[in-house]
Amino acid sequence: MTLLRSVWYCLWVAPHILMGVVVFVMVRRRLDRQFPMFFLYAAFEILQFLVLFSVSQALGFVGTYERLYSVGLALSTAIRFGVILELFTHFSRRYPALDGATRFLFRSATIVLLLLAVGLAVSAPGTGTSFLLNATYISDRTVSVLQSGLLISLFLFSRYFSLSWRSHAFGIALGLGIFASVELASSAVRLHLKVFGNTLVNLLTMATYSCCALIWLFYLMADEEQHERPSLGPPTLPPKYNLDIWNQELQRLLQR
Repeated sequence: MTLLRSVWYCLWVAPHILMGVVVFVMVRRRLDRQFPMFFLYAAFEILQFLVLFSVSQALGFVGTYERLYSVGLALSTAIRFGVILELFTHFSRRYPALDGATRFLFRSATIVLLLLAVGLAVSAPGTGTSFLLNATYISDRTVSVLQSGLLISLFLFSRYFSLSWRSHAFGIALGLGIFASVELASSAVRLHLKVFGNTLVNLLTMATYSCCALIWLFYLMADEEQHERPSLGPPTLPPKYNLDIWNQELQRLLQR
């Protein structure tokens, strides 16, 4: 096995091992209940890797592998959208009055970005050797535009959501934002190069995914910064006054 191929396998396997640790940490710290969609995403990525890795060893990287890759990418994309909506909901939960505004923001941003993404998809080159892979990469680039834009919107409105740099939600959003941006660039390169297995592009994507897995692991293992919310308890009782003193003072004033 050549050095380049060894590096390729390491970058393919390593991030999914890290994702396994992420799943373990989330279960151990009960974060799977707080972020169920992200937990589903992490578990699905591990399952997808096991299936694709097994197929690649048995059948190679053509035919069945390409079809499974396309289906897996579509499912992963749908789950990532669920993660983004989960993050919006998580931040808006701190201020219930903003919940309606948050959903309106999410829907509006989705519509605008969808129109932009469709325009890019229509103008994308469609001369790839494989129709399935070509359609997969066009869809991937379209979805990456949507995800990158939605995450940017989330960061822009982070002040209103009191988004802490030390929160678990911020770490999840940061990793997704980096990965979506690199996926957007790599899918565009693949479409122009018209090849499925460009080594440099694949290595860059896998290395980025490893960095994102490390970001998620770091944030989920760290203690979350707690923000104290204003107390909603009963108002403080006024001080008790001595009625005898009040009576004496009133008599003193009347005798003047």
